[in-house]
Order: sequence, then C-alpha cells, then structure tokens
Amino acid sequence: MNKRVWRQLVIMPFLMAMTLLCAGFSCSESGQKNDEVEVRTARLRMVEQQLRQRGIRDERVLQVMADIPRHLFVPPAWRSSAYTDSPLPIGEGQTISQPYIVAFMTETLELQGTETVLEIGTGSGYQAAVLSRLAKKVYSIEIISELAETARTRLTALGFTNVTVIVGDGNAGWPQGGPYDAIIVTAAAPRIPQALVKQLAEGGRMVLPVERGKEQDLLRLWKHRGKITQEDLGPVRFVPLVGEHAT
Repeated sequence: MNKRVWRQLVIMPFLMAMTLLCAGFSCSESGQKNDEVEVRTARLRMVEQQLRQRGIRDERVLQVMADIPRHLFVPPAWRSSAYTDSPLPIGEGQTISQPYIVAFMTETLELQGTETVLEIGTGSGYQAAVLSRLAKKVYSIEIISELAETARTRLTALGFTNVTVIVGDGNAGWPQGGPYDAIIVTAAAPRIPQALVKQLAEGGRMVLPVERGKEQDLLRLWKHRGKITQEDLGPVRFVPLVGEHAT
C-alpha cells in the first residue's frame, strides 16, 4: 500500500469525525442562541401582556422585569412556565409570586434608586433581584435556611451584588440594616409586624399582605412624623408568613 492511499484511509476518517464533532458544537451553540431568543421573547411578552396592559406604568420596573431571567429562579421542571401569569412552586412549600404581583408590589414602593430596602421572605430570590436593580441596597430575610442558601448562591452567580440574604425570622426584621426606606413582605401576616413598623424610616413605605379572616388584603403603609397611614390595595393570595411572631 502506498503512502498516499494509507493517508487517505487513516486521515480521512479522522477529518470526518472532527467535522461531525464541530457540527455538533455548532448545533449546540445554535440551539443555545435559539433558547436565549425564545426566553427573551417570552419576557417581553410577559411585560407587555401581563404588566403594561394591566396598569403597571413605572418604566424602570418594566425594564428590569424585561431584563431579569425569571426562568433561572424556578426549579428546572417549571422553567417552561416561568413567564406565565401564575405563581410557581419553588420547594419547601413556598412559591414564587406571579409576575404581575411582583411588578405591582415593587411599583407601589416608588423606588428612586437611592433606597435601602428590607424584604421579608427571600424565597427563590427573584423579588430581591428586581429590587436590587431599583434600589441602592437590599436586605432579604428567609426563615428556611435551604431556600436562603440557594437564593444567595443564585443571586451571587447572576451578579446581584447589592443583595444580602439573611437566615432568620422576618417578623423581627433586621435592625442592623435599618432604618429602611422601603419594606416589602412577600407572605401573608396575621397582623402588621410592629418590629417592621419601628424599622421603617421617616417617609418610608411598606407593602405587605395581611390576613382578614379567610381573606388577604394587600396594604401599603407610609410613615410620616412617626405616624402610619394605611391604604388597602385590594385582595391577594400569598403563602402564610411563618415565625415566632407570626401568630
């Protein structure tokens, strides 16, 4: 067998294998790009149909929710539903709120970008991520340590560096970081936690769901000259707030 024929028999299969391998990587990259386009389209559709058309007007809130990859804040089994208008389970009996509720509660805080915010109920970390793009600093408290650790890791990996996740009872707040310009509670309390009222800064706003018998109402509170003004924003449905002072 001459050298030319030998080279063809040995080298050509190698080149073919490399071609197929490269094609495989190319298809993978193409598929990844298609996935990115698909989820980006889903986010924009979410913003237009679920948020803007339902009355969310703060352009900063709309832009942030168009940018943050919500699908990365839910378990893999639920990622195909990440941009639907519904809450989704995240484990430990907890949920990630539907996009409209996240946007509505965020908008009611009227953030300008200079605030220190306290969140009660980190959950998946999605609400904290949204707040982090609209405020200076976010402290987020989660009573379930497994959720707190997962959220902390996720937020760090995604570059949300101005969020501090704390394991603790949110009913007691976090005095070390206060007073807070805004406080948001993402679970239904049987009553307004007075520790949170005390940690609210003068001129601060707090939004939280409160149980009213078998129902829940979303309330917005302002602190002015040490006194609290309260506004009822309508009925909602959240998981119960748990902790030592929750009952």
